[in-house]
Amino acid sequence: MPRFTVHIRDEWLAVPCRDTSNTIQWLGQEALKRYIKNKPDNGGITAVKDTRFVARRCQGLGLLDADDTIDDVLEDNDFVELAIEGDTMSPDFIPCEPGVSHLYPYTCWKFYISLDGNSLTSTDLINLGRGLYKIKLTPEAERKVVQSRELLDTIVKENKVVYGITTGFGKFARTVIPVSKLKELQENLVRSHSAGVGNPLSPERTRMLLALRINVLAKGHSGVSLETLQAMIQAFNASCLSFVPEKGTVGASGDLAPLSHLALGLMGEGKMWSPTSGWADAKYVLEAHGLKPISLKPKEGLALINGTQMITSLGAEAVERAQAIAQQADIIAALTLEVLKGTTKAFDSETRWNYLPPIFLVSSHRHPCTASHRFCDRVQDAYTMRCCPQVHGIANDTIAFVQNIINTEINSATDNPMVFAERGETISGGNFHGEYPAKALDFLAIAVHELASISERRIERLCNPSLSELPAFLVNEGGLNSGFMIAHCTAAALVSENKVLCHPSSVDSLSTSAATEDHVSMGGWAARKALRVIEHVEQVLAIELLAACQGIEFLRPLRTTTPLEKVYELVRSVVKPWMKDRFMSPDIEAVHRLLLDQKVWNVAKPYIDKYQTEYIPESRPVSPTAFSLDSPASPRKRVRHE
Repeated sequence: MPRFTVHIRDEWLAVPCRDTSNTIQWLGQEALKRYIKNKPDNGGITAVKDTRFVARRCQGLGLLDADDTIDDVLEDNDFVELAIEGDTMSPDFIPCEPGVSHLYPYTCWKFYISLDGNSLTSTDLINLGRGLYKIKLTPEAERKVVQSRELLDTIVKENKVVYGITTGFGKFARTVIPVSKLKELQENLVRSHSAGVGNPLSPERTRMLLALRINVLAKGHSGVSLETLQAMIQAFNASCLSFVPEKGTVGASGDLAPLSHLALGLMGEGKMWSPTSGWADAKYVLEAHGLKPISLKPKEGLALINGTQMITSLGAEAVERAQAIAQQADIIAALTLEVLKGTTKAFDSETRWNYLPPIFLVSSHRHPCTASHRFCDRVQDAYTMRCCPQVHGIANDTIAFVQNIINTEINSATDNPMVFAERGETISGGNFHGEYPAKALDFLAIAVHELASISERRIERLCNPSLSELPAFLVNEGGLNSGFMIAHCTAAALVSENKVLCHPSSVDSLSTSAATEDHVSMGGWAARKALRVIEHVEQVLAIELLAACQGIEFLRPLRTTTPLEKVYELVRSVVKPWMKDRFMSPDIEAVHRLLLDQKVWNVAKPYIDKYQTEYIPESRPVSPTAFSLDSPASPRKRVRHE
């Protein structure tokens, strides 16, 4: 029988519906009948039939016409908000849906990724966040999980004193807890540690967080039961996602606050989001999807919250976006080089820093744009053009280094204590400490920022007529029109913000938990600000790409290389030439979207691949990251338990 969840004031009510040809008016009245039954004064409602109300879907906030049939406007298990005339919206309802990033549309899953705790990559994690896959465990992972749980059950049965299993936590590690209180101990742990603040993570990022915690638990070193782990997988596959505030972790003992909020929703407490319900009470979201709240066994609360998964999941997004924008930064710089009539000689194959993709090298005197300035009197270009290989090169090498660390952390057991079923013992250690990803992400922010720093200087050269030989601010009728004047100011502002954001958070540490946890990584902030730095880099490069394409308008009928012309055509498919002043922010956002979707890279890549195949001799010494990041650097790896 179809059922709908209706929110009235402070109550969530499940309303069965035998006949979906009934109207929304009927559904509202049925919900009101159930509401007044729970109130000693009928909730102030004297007659249900005379009560006026407005109904709307929780997801999408679409208003529902009272005369429409349920079958026409709702789906089974939909969530509906009912606002009684004269009422204000309940504070329990979250109409703005904070944390929904809208970067990627919700997708119905068709394929699975099998998790074993050892082989997940940052790319896989991003795809899980986007909703491209469901999750299942490998048989070997299931076996390891069962074995580790059996060892824990034995410890409890034999009344052994083991940290976090039969004792309190942190400063209370020496406090032994009676067996009859062990379930309450774990529940209290999750509730008390759910102390984060700020906006919730977006659904995409919460999916990543949940998927990564599942992957770590699948290693079989945490002692979580297979029943609990499968319940987490079912919640992920149904996209039932806990309200996880973005602030509150110091990055050791793991990301305790955000992971506690993640576990709290799975316990049926706090808030949850799903594509069907929007934000609602967790117990109703789970129930609407046919799921039961998890019931924590000894040690399971600790197993769910102890680890670096907040830092690492956000770090995975940071490194993937950094890689994408770094590849496209090379192409944008090449386009600017052409517009400013720079030389490609600095990128000669015999120079030490033969780094940049061959999109630079295919710029030759054989095409009109370069030929037009072949015999000019300039001896050298400015550093912002000539030194691109050096500046862009170290950014790419840093990204490869950080990606290696993040991928290691993704598949690392970060719990405490660790459970080793084969050896029949538990070991207290420090794998929950987030220093590795924290330091790496601080390094990432510093390196990737340089792509924006050098880009902003190229924007200045494009806009400055004394440097570009183009109209001031890339627009005709200067004075009447301001052109790219303030777009360049925006780029400068973003670069300046990045200078502050690039101060490493991991150099700070504050003692917590009564000096038991006396050195922490501050990795949560390292990850969040790395993402903010990368977003600024994307936006600055979007402005440069717009400016470079505008510069081409003043060089016509000259044409540049085929791949760069294809990039120009791509930009013009979403942004018109700047003939006179207009509202500019939508143009910047449209090109930022092209970069986020890696469309600039996808347009140029076939030409780069062709150049590699046809023109690069196999014997020529080339940097391992010369044309892509498919061959990562090989930094010293973090040794973790497998």
